[in-house]
Amino acid sequence: MALRPTLIFILLLIGCCALEDPPKVTAPPPPHGCGATVDPPYRVLCDLESVWGVVLEAIACGGTISALILAVILLAKLKTVTEPEKRCGVGPLLLLLAGTMGLFSLSLVFLVGRGEVLCIVRRGLWGVLFAMCFSCLLVQGVRLKKLAGGRRSPAGSSLAGLAFTLTMVQGIIAGEWLLLTVVREGHAACDYLPLDFVLVCSYALALLLAASMLSLAVVLCGGSNREESSRKTMKWRCNAVWLFLSCLSSLLLWVAWLGLYLYSDATITTVAKDWDEPALAVALVTEGWVLLLFHAVPEMHLCLRPSSQRNADTGQNYYDTPQPPTAQSYHDDERPTNPRAPFTESQAYTVEEHSAGRLSHKKHEQHSGKGSLWF
Repeated sequence: MALRPTLIFILLLIGCCALEDPPKVTAPPPPHGCGATVDPPYRVLCDLESVWGVVLEAIACGGTISALILAVILLAKLKTVTEPEKRCGVGPLLLLLAGTMGLFSLSLVFLVGRGEVLCIVRRGLWGVLFAMCFSCLLVQGVRLKKLAGGRRSPAGSSLAGLAFTLTMVQGIIAGEWLLLTVVREGHAACDYLPLDFVLVCSYALALLLAASMLSLAVVLCGGSNREESSRKTMKWRCNAVWLFLSCLSSLLLWVAWLGLYLYSDATITTVAKDWDEPALAVALVTEGWVLLLFHAVPEMHLCLRPSSQRNADTGQNYYDTPQPPTAQSYHDDERPTNPRAPFTESQAYTVEEHSAGRLSHKKHEQHSGKGSLWF
């Protein structure tokens, strides 16, 4: 009988404990500039206390808008570009602007927190977007090499198709890497070694090295045909110089972020545990602006400006160029059948004029002689 009150008390205590609400994990208050509805992984985009995230976001958005404006202007003024050697560079340039907008957009993905979907997007699109931009630089170098040698360049659609094909190779490499590590081995998408990440992107680096060497060859040597190269090199050297500057700047940037990403000091890791993702975001934004300022803007300016201005800049003189002989216009009924007929007619006119002049001179002498006898 004494156990009943004890059992009743234990049951009541268990019931009271079950009815109590579980302890709530209080989320940290949102930083200044972010609302309460913003998830913690995305607060870096609106946090005004750590200004670097907002500044980097603004620079990336500005680059995206600039690339979009350049693409619209190029499409609007495409009808004014009538020369085939200029129109063939429009296709790779538009593809480069699309890749640049992708780089700016991908930088925002590296700013937010980690997640399975976000990590898959990072690993899949990093090398693909860089390969797209660097393949456009490579096909531009092929185009300038042919034009500097006096040969005809492939069409713009062919060059853009070649660049897209080279980009798909990097896409296949990145897709195989994701399938082997995530699907087959069962690793988390965010769990990967930095060396593996760099090795997957080595194909894009090879494209950049090829574009750098090809553009440098055009700047220094011109085309393969020496006779044509002496006349054509100066015309396309300005394009090649800007192409080489963009390749060289991109190469220096890649060396910098690869060295920081692979051989970083231990003090950086202890101070900032997740420092690598913001560093990669900075690399994306910097590379996008390098491609815009050193290649897209100069190439677009050289493509859209008139040919007369271009010839004046290269120092060509109108009187130095051989002019075709002007053909004499005839009507259908007056066209001579003999090619030497104009020369014969001109000789006949000259003889008649000379004989008429002599007759008039003799008449004048006779008239003057009669007048002297009369007086």
